[in-house]
Amino acid sequence: MTSNEQTLNLFQTRARQLLLRFKQLEKENEELYSMVDKRDKEIEALKAELEQKSKDYDALKMARMVGISDDDIEKTKDKLSRLIRDVNKCIAVLTDQKEG
Repeated sequence: MTSNEQTLNLFQTRARQLLLRFKQLEKENEELYSMVDKRDKEIEALKAELEQKSKDYDALKMARMVGISDDDIEKTKDKLSRLIRDVNKCIAVLTDQKEG
């Protein structure tokens, strides 16, 4: 084998090695892009879910502030009844003092 043939064989071997390495890197690059796309989709889904949860939370806070339960109504009625009784007692005491 001559020097030129050896050089040519070495060049061909190196070219094949480079081509194989290129194909490996190309495949790895595709896998990485696929992973990034998958993560981007997951992030978008999580953002949408977070936004929906935030809206639901705000709506729940608003409903809680506006909503009056039956228990609240009963407590308020009891308070008003006690206040009315107290006012009636005060009126009775004032009436007795005025008459007496």
